[in-house]
Amino acid sequence: MRSIETARLILRPYEQRDLEEFYENSRTPEVGPNAGWEPHKSMEESRVILDKFIGNEEVWALVRKEDNRLIGSVGLHKDPIRSADDIKMLGYVLAENCWGKGYMTEAAKAALGFAFSELTVPFVTVHHYPFNLRSKRVIEKCGFTYEGTLRHASKIYDGSIYDLACYSMSKEEWLKINS
Repeated sequence: MRSIETARLILRPYEQRDLEEFYENSRTPEVGPNAGWEPHKSMEESRVILDKFIGNEEVWALVRKEDNRLIGSVGLHKDPIRSADDIKMLGYVLAENCWGKGYMTEAAKAALGFAFSELTVPFVTVHHYPFNLRSKRVIEKCGFTYEGTLRHASKIYDGSIYDLACYSMSKEEWLKINS
């Protein structure tokens, strides 16, 4: 995946030098559970996950231009709910100290532009747990269409099972919003 620049952000491939900031962002108790994963317990745990991200064509490191800090990630993944091969699912995570500043909406819109113009996928989906209202707000600001809620749909790291609020956007809808 190539790097993308927005007004305030750089979306770029992950690198080994990201480890310390990746760990700091991933160990925060409020970040991982909102996305369904357990906060990282050690630098080594973060290293294993970072190694999977390096060279991964599905995920970008999210870097703030003003100070070159790693503040999260955004990715375009295979949607585990849908069987069509040409659909991507938007996923993202943001450092807690960056919440409420519009960074994720900016990054998500850039990822959507890449998906529809460069990957030429016809459809992008996104999901959130009903309690994650910040994620819901990002999804709304991007212009996704609410499809419904899959009840009892996702088991997270601690065994809890949650509903998934599901949204989608077609390339035609994206073009209409961005023309």
